[in-house]
Amino acid sequence: MVIGQKNKPENEASSRASWNTPRSDSRTRMSYGSRMALSFALTSLMTVGILVCVISVVWGGVFSEYTRANVTELARLTSEKLASIYETSGEWTLSDLASLSDSTMVSDDIGLQIMAADGTVLYDDTWPAAPVAAELKRLREQEEAAQRRAEQAEQAADSAENEQDAEDAAAAAAAADAAAAAARADAKAGEEEWIAQAHSLTSSAPTDAEGAVTEPVVTSDGETVGSVRLWVMGSDVLLTKADAAFRDRTFNAIVIAAVVAVTISLLIGLLVSRMLVKPIGRITSTAKQIRDGDLSARTNLRGEDEIDQLGETFDEMATSLEKDLKHERRLTSDVAHELRTPLMAMLATVEAMQDGVYPTDAEHLETVASETRRLARLVQQMLDLSRMENRTAPLNLEPVDVVSLTRNIVNAQEQLFISRDLRLRFSDETDGRSATIEIDPDMITQAIINLMSNAMRYTPEGGWVVVSVMLDRKNVLVSVADTGIGIAKEDLSRIFGRFWRADSSRAREAGGLGVGLAVTKQIIERHHGFISVESELGKGTTFTIHLPREHVSE
Repeated sequence: MVIGQKNKPENEASSRASWNTPRSDSRTRMSYGSRMALSFALTSLMTVGILVCVISVVWGGVFSEYTRANVTELARLTSEKLASIYETSGEWTLSDLASLSDSTMVSDDIGLQIMAADGTVLYDDTWPAAPVAAELKRLREQEEAAQRRAEQAEQAADSAENEQDAEDAAAAAAAADAAAAAARADAKAGEEEWIAQAHSLTSSAPTDAEGAVTEPVVTSDGETVGSVRLWVMGSDVLLTKADAAFRDRTFNAIVIAAVVAVTISLLIGLLVSRMLVKPIGRITSTAKQIRDGDLSARTNLRGEDEIDQLGETFDEMATSLEKDLKHERRLTSDVAHELRTPLMAMLATVEAMQDGVYPTDAEHLETVASETRRLARLVQQMLDLSRMENRTAPLNLEPVDVVSLTRNIVNAQEQLFISRDLRLRFSDETDGRSATIEIDPDMITQAIINLMSNAMRYTPEGGWVVVSVMLDRKNVLVSVADTGIGIAKEDLSRIFGRFWRADSSRAREAGGLGVGLAVTKQIIERHHGFISVESELGKGTTFTIHLPREHVSE
């Protein structure tokens, strides 16, 4: 509400309305085909995204378990090798452990740590390279010196030729043994010194269960002499370089497959959308032609799918619309002609009496009255038909015996048929079964009289008109059969139209207005029934009213 401005009355505001002329065919938004193709691509993209997420989680976990199993198996083989060395030598030397680390059993990107049974670290790939290399050099030099002493003692023993020489050789051997013992003592001291030095070296090997695999070293007699630990250099999930490369290639392949799948989905979406849009476009084009006045335009779509059925239904609708428009034009002409004929007759008679050409007597006044009554009947039947079509006429349903109702109608119309030299007969074919149903007796009486009047007009003198009542499983049937002129096959679908006549000139002479069958059709449809027609030119026509035996609410 704005202060100082009057509010409009509510009824004035609600009476506003708007209307636009048809819009132009230009469209700035995305077309249906493009939207469908985009929908295909988005659906494929969403599916691929879900698939990638599932594979990343599930397959990634399975792959991690697979790599851990590989490292565990490698740790088991390494522990077996260490157990075999221990059983052979009774101990592990640094050179044995270094040679095992350098063997093909352990990969270059896999770290190795060997511990004694008391937890002392004997070897670790993460130790600095210089101390390890120096110790290995010292061990090799000791081994070479021990080997030279053994060779010298053996040569001295072989060269002894007499007892003195033997004594010298024995002395040399004793000296060699003393030297060997001294070497072993030096080696032991060096080993102890190396172990003490190893304690001072820093290890960066992972200690958590996720980052490393530990396997005990058990001899053949079940004694645990140590343990071996393996891990992957630079990885917390035991992925070697080869495993990581394989995983990366797999994910790259998934990404490439996703791109290919989205592209294919986009192409399929474009093709499918074109297949769908083409018939829809044809229907749209045909609708525009009809809108512009070309009522003969048709889609000519035929097929079993829903769009083809839509096209067929659209064509049927267009055909019906064309017929209705033609019928409307014809109806306007017929109504004008039907109204003009009695009006012109009355006007001519009245003007002639005014001019003194005709005397103002009962005969000429009856001519005016007859035309007036005809005009009144026409207007009344048009009004009845309009009420039936708009369902404004009340429908007073009550239980009625159709056999008795029809018999009474035939008896009441019999003298009229006799005056036209026609023979009228009633036939009860119900075999004594009940034909009582809920109907509006006045409307059904009007419908039956309309059919009988129609038969009377188109049946030559001496002909027969038979009114029958029958029963089938669902309906009560009332048929009116005549031996009249018949109806052409191409006219059967038009006989219930307004002002339609098989023979216009003859119908007007007989007093027909061409509205009775249209009114009859509306009455029967109000009762949820239908009318069937069978006719043959020159032999007659049979109209059959089908009324449901069970009442159906409107």
